[in-house]
Amino acid sequence: MTSTTKITIAVSARALFDFEAENLLFREDDPSAYCALQATRLDVPASQGVAFPLVRKLLGFNSDESTDVEVVILSRNDPVTGLRVFTSARHHGLTISRAIFTSGAKPHRYLAPLEAQLFLSAHAPDVREAMAAGFAGARVYPASGLPVSGDETELRIAFDGDSVLFSDEAERVFRLQQLHEFNAHEVRNAHLPLPPGPLKPFFAAICALRSTCRSRIPVRTALVTARSAPAHERAIRTLMAWGVAVDEAMFLGGKEKTAFLAEFRPDIFFDDHRRNCEAASQLVATGHVPYGINNECRQVLH
Repeated sequence: MTSTTKITIAVSARALFDFEAENLLFREDDPSAYCALQATRLDVPASQGVAFPLVRKLLGFNSDESTDVEVVILSRNDPVTGLRVFTSARHHGLTISRAIFTSGAKPHRYLAPLEAQLFLSAHAPDVREAMAAGFAGARVYPASGLPVSGDETELRIAFDGDSVLFSDEAERVFRLQQLHEFNAHEVRNAHLPLPPGPLKPFFAAICALRSTCRSRIPVRTALVTARSAPAHERAIRTLMAWGVAVDEAMFLGGKEKTAFLAEFRPDIFFDDHRRNCEAASQLVATGHVPYGINNECRQVLH
């Protein structure tokens, strides 16, 4: 008996495996040196990359009777380097059978036929193009030597609220009218659910999978947000209206998130603020979601 795959995650080779040493040779206009080095290492399994613990635990939802999560490698690497990617997956016991290697061509074009709900890549332009095409994505920060995930038997995911789980509607009020009007706006609209953000479907799917009780790996989620009272209420009521829930909610009122993430120890943390991501990535696997007013302003300024 089989079941329809509920979640498809597309992940780049560099997000899944540690190719940072090889990447030092990579040049967009001439990848030949990079490809040549990889060709000498086809039988050498790569070490685990920053997204590896997340992927391994997501695959733990599957069993012989059902496939609830599929992970597909979607990579700018050439097909020859792809041999090393599959060798590495096999070495680490990852059950991955689908992959697309584009030899430098834009990979986001294949997200639609893959029916992917999330794209994780270490290459920021690829993630921005995926987001512009309407797909949820995050740029992961490759980092060798990150601490091992806090619990190897539990999947932990932390989400920022505005511009990640929720739209940037409230964030725009805050940026344009500052904190006092933001709080007043959120109190007035406390019973009006926020529009969904780019990662809401992925979060909802994780919640749905957990509710089936088929997974051998328990799941724990956290909302880690700069919101504080009284703006907390709308966030909680929005999740209630969606029929989903987080296990932990941290309303930090603008306090630095990194120390709290270090205690929660997620397999990945998603945030739209580049500054938050850069700080968090020193301690936990982190994905920058290039969505909303904060990223629009950055693109204008730079």
